Amino acid sequence: MTNVSSSIHQTAAGGYAVGADFYTKGRPEYPGEVSDWLRDSLSLQPGRMVVDLGAGSGKFTGYLVRTGASVIAVEPVPQMLEKLSQAWPDVISHLGTADAIPLPDASVDAVVCAQAFHWFAHAGALAEICRVLKPGGRLGLIWNMRDTSIGWVKQLNAIVDRYEGNTPRYANGDWRKAFPFAGFGPMQTEHFRYGHTGAPEDVIVNRVRSTSFIAALPKDEEAKVVADVRALIEATPELKGHDVVTTPYVTDAYSMIKVAG
Repeated sequence: MTNVSSSIHQTAAGGYAVGADFYTKGRPEYPGEVSDWLRDSLSLQPGRMVVDLGAGSGKFTGYLVRTGASVIAVEPVPQMLEKLSQAWPDVISHLGTADAIPLPDASVDAVVCAQAFHWFAHAGALAEICRVLKPGGRLGLIWNMRDTSIGWVKQLNAIVDRYEGNTPRYANGDWRKAFPFAGFGPMQTEHFRYGHTGAPEDVIVNRVRSTSFIAALPKDEEAKVVADVRALIEATPELKGHDVVTTPYVTDAYSMIKVAG
């Protein structure tokens, strides 16, 4: 049997294990257009079955549930899966990884990876995704990214990025090296905009603390990051003293169809 903990990146295993609470509090929702994307690009509707792969604490799971499709969540970090099960008790959930999905061959209509594919962007995972997809099934990849065209957001990212090390990230584009892949047709791309609104402690501070490599830092270093983030809030007129703020995001969504080998 696959050792789940040994088959995922150590930063994900460590950071998300201790940062599950911050992930739930700090991660943004997704723009309304995502519902149309799930229906039109991934053909999700009642009678279909979809895997939420790398499902985390279930932040995206509700969007899949609302399509009417049957949802199966697969997540390798037990602490995150516990949060998901609490939030979505009626969703079938499994401890598992992208290269060992605990489902039969050709058993699902779609696989969706929300904020996750960069952790397992390799041929082995794509082959496993192809295995569980039915002929003509769909793969969806989606990420929320802070909009760095806004000055203070760019400064926030600079505070965070200095700690990334060799952690896989969507922003550096390395995940694209997994494509093209023989099992899938051409990649279709859509972009949406979204504002994450709430208390600064949640939408800015806890969002930063939910970042895998920040959560994995020694406590004194994590505290320094938090102090730097709070100092940025105090130094930014559109943030300082506000009970409610908005972090602007860009959502990138990709879809592709399983093709005959």
